[in-house]
Amino acid sequence: MKLDVIFRVAAKIFIPFMLVFALYVQFHGDFGPGGGFQAGVVAAATVIFYSIIFGLEAAQRIFPPRIIELMVPTGVGIFAGVGIVGLLLGENYLNYSPLAHDSRHGQEYGIILVEIGVLVTVAGTMVAIFYSFIGRGR
Repeated sequence: MKLDVIFRVAAKIFIPFMLVFALYVQFHGDFGPGGGFQAGVVAAATVIFYSIIFGLEAAQRIFPPRIIELMVPTGVGIFAGVGIVGLLLGENYLNYSPLAHDSRHGQEYGIILVEIGVLVTVAGTMVAIFYSFIGRGR
């Protein structure tokens, strides 16, 4: 792909917009379609797109496999941790009410944190699957 200048320039233009779209989907998930899963897939697609255009080695320099492997348990930990905090504060598991001074704000904070955990897990899983499949041919 080193000779395909048009693809490389187009990718450099599209990739920031793809990441911004992933963030939009993540944080708009409270108000409409979207959320952590969809945002995680879009973020992973951005890394995969980068890898296809610039090569696997370039993608692994920016997104090292070790970091990708740590994303999966980190996301699950964020998700579970929000529930455990609720338990420690005397409520049911994944009851977000005690996370803030007001029950409504606690629910909003809890959903945002859980969705961030889902985003991290899904993006890490998708990129890890891609890295493992693309690395098999070498």
